[in-house]
Amino acid sequence: MNRDEKSQAIEEIAAQIEGAEAIFAVDYRGISVPQAAELRGKLREADASFRVVKNRLTKRAAQQAGEDRLEELLRGPTALTFVRGDTAQAAKAISTFNKEHEVLIFKGGFMDDVSLDEEKFKSIARLPAREVLDGQLAGIVASPLTGLVRGLGSMIQGLALQLGQIAEKGLVTGEAPSDSAVEDADAPSAGGGVGGTSPEEASATAGGGGSPAPTGPAAEGSEQDETSKDDDKSKEEE
Repeated sequence: MNRDEKSQAIEEIAAQIEGAEAIFAVDYRGISVPQAAELRGKLREADASFRVVKNRLTKRAAQQAGEDRLEELLRGPTALTFVRGDTAQAAKAISTFNKEHEVLIFKGGFMDDVSLDEEKFKSIARLPAREVLDGQLAGIVASPLTGLVRGLGSMIQGLALQLGQIAEKGLVTGEAPSDSAVEDADAPSAGGGVGGTSPEEASATAGGGGSPAPTGPAAEGSEQDETSKDDDKSKEEE
C-alpha cells in the first residue's frame, strides 16, 4: 500500500468513525471469506458495516476523528463494526452469527458516550429491534387516546339515545303545551255531552232544528209572567 492509498484508507476510516453511532471491535481470527460476506449482509440490514482494519492506520484515523477510546482496542487482528442505524439489531446480528460459527471474540466498543464491555454488548443484543420498540412506544402513546375516543363515543351515543327518547315524547317540538290545554284535552265535559253540551240541549237542538228551549232561572221567570197575566185577566172579568 503506497502513501496515497494509506492516506485514502485513513480518510475513509476517520469518516466512518465520525458517522458511527456505535463501534464494536472484534478479533476476527478464524473467519472465512464466505463467513465475512454473510456477516456483512446481516449487518447491512441494520445500516452497519464490517471492516477488517490495519491497527496503525486506524489509530491515525481515530486521532484525526478525535476518538481516543478506540486506540486501546487496536491490538492484535481487529475488525470494526461501524453502526449508523439500529445498534441493537447490529449487536444481535454479530451475536447470532457468532453462536453459529464461534469465530469472533468481542474486544470492546462504545455507543455514544458509553463504553461497552462484553456483558453490556450482550445486553444490547438482547434488546428488541428499533422497529419493534417504535411499535411498542406507539402502542403505549395511542392507548390513552384510544380510551378517550371510546369514552367520547359512548357519551355521544348515550346523548343521542336520550334525545331520541325525548323527541318521541313530544318534548322537543319547540313549544311546550300549557297545563290548561292538557287538562281540557284530557278531562271529559261536565254534562257528559260532546263539547260541553248537555244531553237535553243536544236533543232539543237535534229535534227542533232551532234554538233550544230555555232552562234554569230564565225558564222559571217566563212561567211566573204567564201566571201573573192569567190572574190579572180573572180580576178584570170579575
